[in-house]
Amino acid sequence: MLRVTRLTDYAVLVLTVMASEPGRVLCASDLAERTHLETPTVAKLLKPLAQAGLVEGFRGANGGYRLAQDASQISLKAIVEAMEGPLGMTECSAHAGQCNLEAHCGARANWRRVNDVIADALGRVTLAQMQAPARNPHLALHLTTA
Repeated sequence: MLRVTRLTDYAVLVLTVMASEPGRVLCASDLAERTHLETPTVAKLLKPLAQAGLVEGFRGANGGYRLAQDASQISLKAIVEAMEGPLGMTECSAHAGQCNLEAHCGARANWRRVNDVIADALGRVTLAQMQAPARNPHLALHLTTA
């Protein structure tokens, strides 16, 4: 079964809450309350999201986080990569030279193709679309391969 980690799923949830109030600075405890997550979990999510440039942090008494760009400019691929690192269906589809069977494997190119299709699909879905998937008929993906 292919699935993103729970933390990535939570990161999307936190970001959708942030996107619902663009420009507003929210602290981890506010985000935790709105998402029904634990505050330490939210704080853990915000660090890699900030490192990836998806959110920006502010220190001080009124500190917190806000989206670094418009929700329509943040792709699901960027969120997944911020939380999990580069996309890779298999180790060799993400990084060449990681497998001692690579030189003798006929499946690598096809795994790379599958990886590219998934990366493309995630890249076409935005945080703005994730905010209201039931009301947005354009979220449906039509995948084609070359």
